Amino acid sequence: MADFLNVSQSATGRRWVGPAPEVERQAEAMVQATGLPLPLARVLAARGVAPEDATRFLDPKLTDLLPDPRSLRDMQAAAARFLRAVKDREPIAIFADYDVDGGSSAALLKIWLRSMGRDATVYIPDRIDEGYGPNVPAMRMLAEAHRLIVCVDCGTLSHDPIAAAASADVIVLDHHLGGETLPAALAVVNPNRQDESGELGHLCAASVVFLMLVEANRQLRAQNMQGPDLMALLDLVALATVADVAPLTGVNRALVRQGLKVMARRERPGLVALADAARMDRAPTAYHLGFLLGPRVNAGGRIGAADLGARLLATDDPREAADLAARLDQLNTERREIEMRVRDAALAQAEARGLDAPLVWAAADGWHPGVVGIVAARLKEATNRPAVVIGFADDEGKGSGRSVAGVDLGAAVHRVAAEGLLLRGGGHRMAAGLTVGRARLDPAMERLADLLARQGAGAGGPRDLRLDGLLMPGAATPALLEDLDRAGPYGQGAPAPRFAFGAMAIVRTRRMGETHLRLTFGAETGPRLDAVAFGAFDGPLGPLFEAHGGHRFHLAGKLELNHWQGRSSVQLRLEDAARA
Repeated sequence: MADFLNVSQSATGRRWVGPAPEVERQAEAMVQATGLPLPLARVLAARGVAPEDATRFLDPKLTDLLPDPRSLRDMQAAAARFLRAVKDREPIAIFADYDVDGGSSAALLKIWLRSMGRDATVYIPDRIDEGYGPNVPAMRMLAEAHRLIVCVDCGTLSHDPIAAAASADVIVLDHHLGGETLPAALAVVNPNRQDESGELGHLCAASVVFLMLVEANRQLRAQNMQGPDLMALLDLVALATVADVAPLTGVNRALVRQGLKVMARRERPGLVALADAARMDRAPTAYHLGFLLGPRVNAGGRIGAADLGARLLATDDPREAADLAARLDQLNTERREIEMRVRDAALAQAEARGLDAPLVWAAADGWHPGVVGIVAARLKEATNRPAVVIGFADDEGKGSGRSVAGVDLGAAVHRVAAEGLLLRGGGHRMAAGLTVGRARLDPAMERLADLLARQGAGAGGPRDLRLDGLLMPGAATPALLEDLDRAGPYGQGAPAPRFAFGAMAIVRTRRMGETHLRLTFGAETGPRLDAVAFGAFDGPLGPLFEAHGGHRFHLAGKLELNHWQGRSSVQLRLEDAARA
């Protein structure tokens, strides 16, 4: 495929790649059949949407896309046992993971139970002292005081801890990759069980919990009883889906799209307080969930009290919500400071090892286990390769990994653990956790890299910048953004559209703070467009445009609405450039 705009090496060292010829043909056919704008048609065609399906894709109905809960094994038994505990007023415990998905899952159950006049104990393990998932002492303690324990976002591999809770029934609602055998739980509902088809393997744990509540409401209706309003819970499902980097395709896209509408009503005290603490001043988007709200919910589990996020999401008290949100906001600030130190050290180590391998990894003593996952995500973004970051305490290292599209990191980690090179390990396609002994660090990472290479990791590179087409500044209108929003929300598995502007004159530039750049560009005559490049002076873009010398440039990036002093205008979030 020819380089788009003949850019084989941009200012950031990337090759520009435009729409494939078959995508262009599909887009043109879609325009003729539907009358949709060509830029939107290109985006839809690139996502494999046929012309006859375009209208349905732009207006997804959850009723059309939501799978039958009973298509998952053990679902009916799980919902029936859950309802029996509710009816008989049995004490219920919820054992949840300490991240956003776990906290949202726990909150879903807690809120549903509150609507039914019931309550539950929520137990979230400490990341450092207890680690991920159920442990024997905690499960034994919970079983002594509860008749039913529901493990959410964890439990599929917890054979010994679940066996230790023998005096209580245990239900597992999870999505992490399962092993060859399942723990001795009453029900294990998990689309990533070995004996499942995998068709629903893209669901996060909160979506699995939501499906269980759908089934519970169905069973209640069969008894001529009314269950709580489930649509009102979709804000929590949306938050978990985006924060757990589940692909925003199929039913996930519909769940997030509807959940954002629910969140915009500002009826959940915890999310309202968190949005205010994050200084959100507009309707929520998937970006806000992933980069503003999610990290704050996660901050408690990373470096503070593990249960803060779940408590915030579940509370119906605005005053308690404000207090919890303020604490999480402060913890998130502290987390960023810790993350920055670890990130710089990890990147230097990974660069010394080489960034072109199938796996990019770094490990050191004293790195906080609460930030290694975020740092792994930063390494992945910088290199377009799966990344693992490990922090050691004595001879045991706890690490976290993040993957790229098309590479199943969780399965590879699970296999390395099964082979004995890791003490523990598991996860899902895009993220995984592991524990490794110091003596086996190098062979474990070598084996993991080999398995990932077999899946194609390292074959691509960060040099390719994929573009959805060419625009002129006058075409970048609020109406176009509204059209493009109909194809969203955008995120994992559904990247936001990225456009190029060819041979643009740079009208003016202005430095913002130490590292950011704002510029205005346009053609020889006609409309102009503003652009912003955050962190431009930490890389090549800032110096390039500060000394542009009147040259023309090809520009590439994503369109967004800029809100300033009560007015909104379209601007380009500039990501790359090349001299024309």
